[in-house]
Amino acid sequence: MQDLEIYIRDLEGGVVSRWLGNHISQLALDDSDVSSIIKGSACFGEDRLKITLYPQAFGKRYTSLLIEGNRLPWNSDLECARSAWRALDTEVRCSSGEWKEDELPEDERWWRLDDRGEQLVVWN
Repeated sequence: MQDLEIYIRDLEGGVVSRWLGNHISQLALDDSDVSSIIKGSACFGEDRLKITLYPQAFGKRYTSLLIEGNRLPWNSDLECARSAWRALDTEVRCSSGEWKEDELPEDERWWRLDDRGEQLVVWN
């Protein structure tokens, strides 16, 4: 199983399902209230997807979106984040994928996508 994970800043209700609905089918996700964990499902081609929203990830302003399945609509977290940023018009972050076991958490780099462009940043 593969997964994609992105972090969406100041997520408003309903926007994730509207965005994902353009990329996957049979979407069952009630994200009208994003104040608690939301679990849903969808299909990408013939493959079933699990979708989970985790509010207040990395502080109160970010919601983690996790998409899991054997085949996914995007090839990387960054591709998914780019699509989300274009559709949602709010800051989106994702892992750079370059974490090393001996690396201190404060040195870990994340992609930040916002109106300033795409930048590798330390989370805080």
